[in-house]
Amino acid sequence: MVAPKKGKNASAQSKPGRSLALILIAIVALTGGMFASGHTTPRLGIDLAGGTSITLRAVPEAGQESAINKSNMDTAVEIMERRVNGLGVQEAEVQTQGDRNIIVNIPKGTNSKEAREQVGTTAKLYFRPVLATELSGANATGSPSPSKTGGASDKATDKATDGAADKDKATDGDKPSGSPSDSASASATTQGRAASDALKADPSPSAKTSDGASPSPSASASGDDATAKLQAEYAKLDCTDAGARAKAGDGSKPGDSMVACGQNSQGQWQKYILGPAAVDGTDVDKAEAVFNTQTAAGWTVTMKFTDGGAKKFADITGKLAQNQSPQNQFAIVLDNDVVSDPYVSQALTGGSAEISGSFTQEEAQGLANMLSYGALPLTFKEDSVTTVTAALGGEQLQAGLIAGAIGLVLVVLYLLFYYRGLSFIAIASLLISAALTYVIMSLLGPTIGFALNLPAVCGAIVAIGITADSFIVYFERVRDEIREGRSLRPAVERAWPRARRTILVSDFVSFLAAAVLFVVTVGKVQGFAFTLGLTTLLDVVVVFLFTKPLLTLMARRRFFASGHKWSGLDPKSLGAKPPLRRTRRPARPAAGHVDPKEA
Repeated sequence: MVAPKKGKNASAQSKPGRSLALILIAIVALTGGMFASGHTTPRLGIDLAGGTSITLRAVPEAGQESAINKSNMDTAVEIMERRVNGLGVQEAEVQTQGDRNIIVNIPKGTNSKEAREQVGTTAKLYFRPVLATELSGANATGSPSPSKTGGASDKATDKATDGAADKDKATDGDKPSGSPSDSASASATTQGRAASDALKADPSPSAKTSDGASPSPSASASGDDATAKLQAEYAKLDCTDAGARAKAGDGSKPGDSMVACGQNSQGQWQKYILGPAAVDGTDVDKAEAVFNTQTAAGWTVTMKFTDGGAKKFADITGKLAQNQSPQNQFAIVLDNDVVSDPYVSQALTGGSAEISGSFTQEEAQGLANMLSYGALPLTFKEDSVTTVTAALGGEQLQAGLIAGAIGLVLVVLYLLFYYRGLSFIAIASLLISAALTYVIMSLLGPTIGFALNLPAVCGAIVAIGITADSFIVYFERVRDEIREGRSLRPAVERAWPRARRTILVSDFVSFLAAAVLFVVTVGKVQGFAFTLGLTTLLDVVVVFLFTKPLLTLMARRRFFASGHKWSGLDPKSLGAKPPLRRTRRPARPAAGHVDPKEA
């Protein structure tokens, strides 16, 4: 009989239990991680769980077709994500589709009308004087005073300067992207008193001025009540709580003082008391990210104001520089979030300004986009709104599961009918593949935001056929070896190299198709491509670490090795040739030897 090759391969073939133990350990570990994370079911998309899908189309202004580009679309997606999350929505999806469309998928439990009003409109951007700021959360003191975090070691220089004047600098812990600073200014007690005085100077939440200046002082009882209310809101504001951040500043009008949140360079949340809006985002005529080669500032953001905006900006910076505000600092506020808070030391009257703070090119461009367009860099029109009820989603999921169950049953019946006892190995492999797919999908939901939608379910159903196809390729190779007259054990080992090559090529083609589909499509179709690619990879893992080792073990059992008629490997039913045998050549007589009979 033809024996398997000796050496390293033979050693590996004799220990298939190692591969089986490895894949079982992986399944146990992943299952344990799934239960430990608390996510024991895959996260469902809105077409299964219910929700609202909004399609927005970018519309260019006259003569500004070039404004619809990848950078502006990405900025719009980022701003829309902030708005949707500001509504308290969990697990919403905002993504581009093609060159000029944005898809917003909002799960059930959200006011779809409010979401539609929020995501597609151009939000307001304001420049507000900073009255007080401090760290929020565990380090917060609860009093309206500047934070004292002088221990920060990576201070950046953030400045706002007149484009024609010398650059005045102030030490600042601003995040490179222009996020709020955490530097100390003066004593907490003194600044807290100053903030309180500033609030009393504008006690009425509805007080407004035409040029952005603080209204005249008032000693009315209602004003004192408004000041006390604002200070109470500030004291209890915890910016480390996403829900509290979303509600901070709700109901505030441009002429109101307000509380707000922002992050510093160390990733710590800060809370603010901000004065009435002094400059509107529409007062910024143009903002650009510029690499400053004349100084060591690197990437900076330059702003040019309209005529009216230049006067407002000169007024507010002049008052801040003269310490008419508790801090010579203003905040750039987008959707009630502080995105930058530069310091000033003189009135900026030239109609332009520059913000620097160790920006990278991408960070400077992001801030410039926000400043240039007041919020969304493009105008969007609502193309379609699709609402899926939870009941309809449940019906779709049930239909998908029924279709998958029917497909699985048909595959199992075929395996039982055609491969008989050998089908045990195929069914066990399918169950292992299904278990790995389910556990990994459950873990991918909280880790990368993967949502199982209806196309993804279809991808999983298609994967049943892909996985079964790999088993069939291997089994048929083994049966071919038996037809040639080999016994089962050598047939299993000789068939594997050829079957392995075919399986890898087939799975590579499937994975390549899934990868291309995932890259060139968006939205729900990506769910199909992702699931197809994932299950194709798992097919390779299961065939190599489970199917092949298990068949090697089963080949040692008498039921299979003897070719029982119900094993699916009966040589007679397969039309096998006679067993291969080795023949010996007759020994040659020695030289000079004479046969006695011939003599």
